[in-house]
Amino acid sequence: MHVSRRNLLMGAGVAVTALPPGKTDGAQAPATPGTAATTQTTPGRVTTLNGRSLDWRMVDGAKEYHLIASEFEHEFAPGCKARCWGYNGSTPGPTIEAVEGDRVRILVTNNLPEPTSVHWHGILLPNGMDGVSGLTQPPIGVGETWAYEFTLRQNGTYLYHPHADEMTQMAFGMMGLFIVHPRIQHQPVCQRDFAFILHNYALRPGSYRPDPSVMTDFDLWTFNSKVFPAIDMLNVRLGERVRIRIANLSMFNHPIHLHGHRFMVTGSDGGRWPQVSWRPEVTEIVGVGQTRDLEFVADNPGDWALHCHMSHHTMNAMGHGIPNPVGVAQAALADRLGALLPDYQPMGGNGMYEHAEHASMGHMQGPENTLPMAMGRGPFGPIGMGGMMTLLRVRPDYRDGVDPGWYSGDQQPRARRITARSEADETDHSSHHR
Repeated sequence: MHVSRRNLLMGAGVAVTALPPGKTDGAQAPATPGTAATTQTTPGRVTTLNGRSLDWRMVDGAKEYHLIASEFEHEFAPGCKARCWGYNGSTPGPTIEAVEGDRVRILVTNNLPEPTSVHWHGILLPNGMDGVSGLTQPPIGVGETWAYEFTLRQNGTYLYHPHADEMTQMAFGMMGLFIVHPRIQHQPVCQRDFAFILHNYALRPGSYRPDPSVMTDFDLWTFNSKVFPAIDMLNVRLGERVRIRIANLSMFNHPIHLHGHRFMVTGSDGGRWPQVSWRPEVTEIVGVGQTRDLEFVADNPGDWALHCHMSHHTMNAMGHGIPNPVGVAQAALADRLGALLPDYQPMGGNGMYEHAEHASMGHMQGPENTLPMAMGRGPFGPIGMGGMMTLLRVRPDYRDGVDPGWYSGDQQPRARRITARSEADETDHSSHHR
């Protein structure tokens, strides 16, 4: 399947600083895609990749938040948009941040074309606030506003999502993070605190609305409903302690792998674990409906990949059930088909690396509203991954809000070529495919 429409440059973006739970209207515009996610070094604030935190105001002794469920146009990356559902104009919806012991009141307005509800995933609360349509409450009707109110009795990384026609509503993007900070700061303190949700979408080539009936053959794998290279990067200063909160509301379990560092798994949707239960990993499986908190000291400078280790999940617009052309000479076939299909482009005879190379240079045209499988560019050429992938960028001199650019590492060793392919090798390689 050859699907390429845009040439996206994977570069440093404009820095975005997450908003703390604050004092203004919560229906703000989503953050610019493809930017560098940063946060101030003040503990207790979460940076939501490609997102923001929901503002609140104090009303009658409770922190009051407002979520508005609606349909809107969402961009997965430049060149690919869809009609999605979510909260306050974004998918995922804005992150709710509060503190253990807070009384919270969350007003939910339903501007969808069908009823909905909101379940507070992992939060301990009275049964009538659990948000399961038909079981603990009637559904929130079209045009109605309902109030959920409860006191937070725990701290950790949690979620919110519908429990009404959730196959459709979650497939269209309705979900969000609910972060409850401890009343007494956990030790050791993390200077950087990032968060994102794993999700999947079935957006067929040329279409503009996700397909909610798909169970396995998804073609867009996302961090916070963005695909690489439009996903925010994690910029940190060398020596800082970093927390990465990962939640999974997709249809698969995802082994999330971080390059260059070993982290400790310190918590889940059950809350923070006792320190004797922490375990060192470089890859952590985040199951469907689960969250994981990963903590580490950023002690290794460089640009480090953070990605799902299921190889199909680091590609965009994956085709399924198509022939395998590796090892097949296609030149003659291309000439014959070109007479009937002027835009036909053979590919894959030597593997799929050429696809990423051609797509990144804009040499391949694909179906409307469809991304190439891999489209980012790094300092040494095309980056052969898309989908669920971003970068941890560690710099000794990083300053908040300033793009650090690509890592040079002039004083560090780098892999180098010591031999080149000979002409005889080229001849043998070419004859193999005749």
